[in-house]
Amino acid sequence: MNIEAALKEAMTVDGAIGVALVDYESGMSLGYLGGGPGLDLEVAAAGNTEVVRAKMRTLARLGLNETVEDILITLSGQYHVIRLLPSSGGALFLYLALDRSRANLALARHELRRIGTLIEA
Repeated sequence: MNIEAALKEAMTVDGAIGVALVDYESGMSLGYLGGGPGLDLEVAAAGNTEVVRAKMRTLARLGLNETVEDILITLSGQYHVIRLLPSSGGALFLYLALDRSRANLALARHELRRIGTLIEA
């Protein structure tokens, strides 16, 4: 599945506000859909790159031989899910912002995992 098709599919998740595929080594977005006045996806991609980098550094310092599957950030009105794509060498992640009042978090995580495997294939 190409990036554009994957992003379009992610936007069909209930409550989706915006989605981006991000290279966390460079902080650059490889593509995004959605967003708007309350959610600048370029800014969010760069900011979430720092979240991923900080988590990776922490795991290394703790000596944990674990891989990050996803990172969840909850806001009063939104969920932000960061899903790392292991087959990219850990360099890419999908970022999905959801309207908390319309989203099913468990289903959204499942769908993001599925879409991630399609990008990796």
